[in-house]
Amino acid sequence: MSLSLYDISVPAFQRGLDVLLHLLDKSVAHVREQGGTPAQLLTGQLAPDMYTLIGQVQSASDAAKFGAARLAGIVPPSFPDTETTLEELRERIAQTQEFLRTVSPQSMDGQEEREIVIRPGGRELSFVARDYIRGFVLPNFYFHLTTAYGILRHLGVPLGKMDYLRGAA
Repeated sequence: MSLSLYDISVPAFQRGLDVLLHLLDKSVAHVREQGGTPAQLLTGQLAPDMYTLIGQVQSASDAAKFGAARLAGIVPPSFPDTETTLEELRERIAQTQEFLRTVSPQSMDGQEEREIVIRPGGRELSFVARDYIRGFVLPNFYFHLTTAYGILRHLGVPLGKMDYLRGAA
């Protein structure tokens, strides 16, 4: 049996978003133990030209919701990118997870050859669905998830590989 577009996308997004919630929870606990406030995590970034933690969480959310919606041929929910607190980021992740629960395997079954056109940064990219998930959406999603992990590690949060791989086995 081969894996469907659904099998390689939605469960990966769900697991990754669960990992992101775990990373945020562990980070908040660490900062409080150190006498700091969770707000100090929000503006962390790895380099001046990269998104902050807020931007990384928003981008991981967007990759998951837009990716699933495009693969299913449905309209994704709109999130305005106005989060300024960890609780708002957690709510965004919860809303993304709720949307993913509405996407059915049947909406993607047999759609591997369907054309998907996106316009990042004003340029147009065209894919067939199977190449979109393998070559664009999953790498993009994991880039932002991994970068959020890197920011939190850079800020001194004691995260390890198993925090990132949480729930993989």
